Parts: sequence; structure tokens; C-alpha cells
Amino acid sequence: MSQPRVSVIVPAYNAMPELTDCITSAMEQTIGLDQLEIIAVNDGSTDGTGAELDRLAATCPSLRVIHQENSGTAAIPRNVALDVARGDFVFFLDSDDYLGPDALRRMVAMADENSTDIVLGKMVSVGGRAVPTAVFKQSQPRTDIFSSAAYRTLGCWKLFRRSLLERLHLRFPPFRNTEDKPFTAAAYLNADGISVVADYDCYYHRDRANGNNLTLTAQNLSHRMRGTRMCFETVARHLEPGPRRDQIMRRHVEWELCGPLWWLLLRESEEDIREHIYPEVRDWVENWVTDPVIEKLEPRDRLLLHLLRADRFDDVMTVIRNAKGDAEYGHVIDGGRIYWDHPLFRDTAVGVPDSAFDVTGRLPVCHRIESACWQEEGVLRLTGHAYIENVDTLVPATELVLRCYDMGHPEVRIPTRVHTVAGLPDGERYVNAGFTADIDLTAAALGRGRWNLFLDVRAQGVSRTVRLKSPETERVPSHAIVTAGSGKPVVITPYVTKWGNLSLNVGQDVPRHATPCRVTRLSWHRTRKSTLVVTGTLAGEGAKEIGALRLRAENGEGERRETPVSLERSDGAFTAELPVEGLRAGRWTVTLTQSGSVASVPYLIGLGRTHWFRLARPYSAHPVKEASETTLVVEIRAVDVWPAVRRRLRRAVPRARG
Repeated sequence: MSQPRVSVIVPAYNAMPELTDCITSAMEQTIGLDQLEIIAVNDGSTDGTGAELDRLAATCPSLRVIHQENSGTAAIPRNVALDVARGDFVFFLDSDDYLGPDALRRMVAMADENSTDIVLGKMVSVGGRAVPTAVFKQSQPRTDIFSSAAYRTLGCWKLFRRSLLERLHLRFPPFRNTEDKPFTAAAYLNADGISVVADYDCYYHRDRANGNNLTLTAQNLSHRMRGTRMCFETVARHLEPGPRRDQIMRRHVEWELCGPLWWLLLRESEEDIREHIYPEVRDWVENWVTDPVIEKLEPRDRLLLHLLRADRFDDVMTVIRNAKGDAEYGHVIDGGRIYWDHPLFRDTAVGVPDSAFDVTGRLPVCHRIESACWQEEGVLRLTGHAYIENVDTLVPATELVLRCYDMGHPEVRIPTRVHTVAGLPDGERYVNAGFTADIDLTAAALGRGRWNLFLDVRAQGVSRTVRLKSPETERVPSHAIVTAGSGKPVVITPYVTKWGNLSLNVGQDVPRHATPCRVTRLSWHRTRKSTLVVTGTLAGEGAKEIGALRLRAENGEGERRETPVSLERSDGAFTAELPVEGLRAGRWTVTLTQSGSVASVPYLIGLGRTHWFRLARPYSAHPVKEASETTLVVEIRAVDVWPAVRRRLRRAVPRARG
């Protein structure tokens, strides 16, 4: 018997009716049954789970069923299956969840291509079940727990290289809750690389219709204590004290220590809290919670940890009981810092340091750019408003800060003119929040490169610096040709980053006769779905040479398609239509060309995906925001119909049952 690539392990206890979808999704994986073994462990079910597993096994030689007495935890059936697994990789699939059809093939390919020990497949919520999202913002061929958000998800629903688990002799502790966190933590801390598949819905996570998920029914703090201690011990065993350990410990302090104390502690009897839980929690704080960890937490967690350090049991219980009401207290401004005005703030009898109440870096900075436009040559004017939430705009002094993203140029600070503004929430507090900033690019001497724009918002001695959001996309001005101090003209291009922030691209020298184009709208044609429509204006002398202006799409192999641009009005307004049907699959960069000069067509928010048919096969095109920060890139691809249909049908099943 050949060795399978993947062993799919499914612990099952009273898992009907979701179990059928779960096992079927594993049986239908595109990697093929010859590459799989599915090991389902019936943990003493009484609802027909065992009979359903036997029925499915009779139809699938790759499905092996093990029946055992109830253990009361998912850990033991997982361990039973691990002991007999033969695959190169192991994937843990809970019996109420299911896989996307191509999930395992993609995950195994990612592990093979990058020689990684753990692969995270994108998780999808079904019916509102919470799923991690930060780690799945983009695919990552190879990363680690220190440079990614992987450690935020310690559930075991991942692909593990089995040799890693066997080398560590790694098995699940027999706990009713939190049993998978120390297991996954140990694997993470010893893995040779982690991969993330974020461009495909791999794992569908759902609650059972009857609400008896083990993680939902085992919600007492006492169910979590042993698992939490084991998490701390695992990190301490594998990482030396220092910043790297603190970075990982912070996750457990926030999610396994502070979080459960706030929302679970009061479910326990005061006797159990005083005699068992409180001494254990204090021991965790003494051994593993350092000052650098506390500094990075939110104020209420900092307060709680300082009280635990000081062994103030009654105060701990009081702040937990009064948490909701205490959150409504306002703020105190002192010495350029903002503090939470909690009843224990500066209570000398308690002795909690002021730093525990400091919220200066956590209050939101609300801002908006109302307009961005070129004034006289080389002056970019920005108008808008900015204020620090809950800080009255007294003695405001906002500055614009320019920082080069990819070169070593020094930052440039530009004072703004502050003025009154109406119509803001709680307008009397923020009446002086308006500002106008003139960036004189002929005098600022910005070096070549990409410059990010920030606002240093100040009021009452408090200073907060935030990234400058873009105005409405249509209001982002086109590029300008600026004569710098050297006497040479340079192109300055305002653009919107993929995160919606405003930046400047200081480009190369250009001929003086070059004429700027401004693109104002991108759309797909209403009836000809495969045609890109670009509208804009052509300024200056270039408007007289509209016949020379062409819209171009070009791929990485030098293939091009161009169409002429037609003038709509005498003021230089133009429209260009570019059919993308017939272009080869792949990514195409879109530009405007005129008399040898090239102008970027920027990505504008609102251009979505389009579909059309060619030779009875569906195709799609969509902008790729992350491909370029200054130029529109369109990806064309053939649509694989059947996986899309299966995904839609599978998504419809739980909705229909709900």
C-alpha cells in the first residue's frame, strides 16, 4: 500500500447531521483519494454518528473508522488517529466543519514548493462562527511566527508535516478545552517555515445546529486553566527571555489570561476563585508577564495585571465586576499625555503607575482630506480637518509630515494653517480642527522616491501622528511637472496606496514639452463587458494633439494592445475604450501614451471584476490593487466553472438548513 500524502483526522462525537458534509468534503478533495487517508474516530457517540461513519466507509476505501468509548475531549481521538496516521502531512478537520474542494491540493503544493512544516489555509465563517482574518490578508509562501500574524490562530485546523510532530513526540493534552493551543504553539515554535494560502477558501468553520460544540459548552474558566499554563510553559521552554519571547507571550497574556478573566471569572464561585484560580493566575503573572508585555496591552489589561502583581485580590474582583461602568469614565490631560480617569488613577493606596492608565497612543485620530489640488506651479494644496478624539481642539498646531518610503531622505515637516470648521460630531469640541497645507514642491527639495504623507495632529500639548488618508478618489490630482532646485523638470504624481492612503511619487526628469493627463474615472462598459472605459482630461498644449494619445495594455512579455483616444469636448476631456477580450491570461499594465511620453493610468476605487464568454468559456478581469501603487494592473483569467459551482452549492447547504 503506497504512503498517502495527507492523513485527514476527524474526531467525532454526536456530530450529526454536520458530519456527512465534513467527511464528504474530505472524500471529494481534488488531490485524489489515492493521495489521502481519512481517519475518523467515533468518540462514543449516541446519535448515529458511528453508523454514518460506517456507511461512508463502505463507499470509500480511503476512509478508516475507529470506534471507542467516550473520552470527553477531542484530544484523545485526535491522538488515537495520530498514532496510526501514515501521511506525509496531517490535517485536523473538526466534524462540524468542511473543506473547500481544492484545499488540500493547494496546501500540500505550498508546503512542497517552499519546504515548510505548517500550512495555514484561509478560513471562512459559516453562520457567524468567529475565524481569524489578519493572517489571511495575503498568501505567504514562507514566513514565521515573528514576522506574520500566524501565531494569532492556535486552532489545530492546519496542515502539519507529520515528521515534525513525530520528532517532537507531539500529542494533544487530554483537556476538555484549550487542548489544541499548546499543541499548535509547540509546532509553531519548532517549525521549519510556515506557509499561508489566502487566495482560496480552504476551511469552512461553523457551529453545530444543536449548539453543542465542545468549545462552546466548555466555557468555564476552570476548563481552561491547565491548557493556559501549558501554553506559557511551552513558550518559556522553547524561547529565551527577551523581545522574541515577549512578542509571543503577549498573545497568551491577552487571549488566555486577561480575556477569560474579564468575561469568565465571575462565573466561578468566590471560594474557587480565592483558593484555586487567583493563586494560579498570580503565578502566571509573576513568572511570565514582563514590563514590555504590559506596556503593549490596552489600559484595562494593564490595570488588571498591576493589581495581580500587587496581590490586591479585592481590587481585582472590583474592577472586573465594574468593568462596564468603568469604561465610561473620561480622560485627564496632563503633561502632553492623556490618561483614563479610572477611580484608581493616582490612588496612592493602590499604587498603580500612571502608565497603566495612559491612552495617548490609543485614542483615534479622526481626519479627512476635503480637497487636493495643484495651485501655482509646484504647490499642492490639501484642505481638510483632523482632531484627536476626546481632546478639545485648544491651541491646535497640526503639521504635515512627508517621509520617504524607499530612500534615505530626511523627513520634511510643513506647518498648516488651522481654521474653524463646522459640521463635525460634537462640533464645539473640535471647532478648530480645520487645516490647509501648501506643499511647495519646488522649495521642499524632495528627493526621488515614494513619499508617504502623515499628519502630526496637536492640541493641548498632545501630539499624535497618523497616516494621511486619501480624499475621494476622483479628487486625487493628476501628476504635475515641477521645476526643482536643480532647474530640471521632475514629475510629481499623487497616488492612492492599496490601503487608501495618499502618497507622492517623485519621478524621473522629463522633457519640458511633456503634457500631463488626468484620469477621472474607470469602468467596464455597460454592454460590452470585456471593454475597459477610461475617461479623463488632457491639459495644456497636449490637448491640441489628442490624435496622438492612445490607451495601451502591455504584459510582462512585451505584448501590447492599443486603442486611440477620442476627444469629447474642447476643454480636453477624453474617453478611451480598450477591449481586453482576446488578451492572453495574465497581468496587463494600463498606460496612456502620447508623442513618446507615457502616463500611468492609476487604480481608482470602484473598478471591480467583470465577466464575459469566449468560445463558450467564461473569462474574468479584475484590477490587482497590490501589483502597483501608481499604475492600473488588470489580471485576466479563464474561470474554472465546476469548482465555483461546487463552492456556491456548498455555501448554500448550511443556509438552507439554517
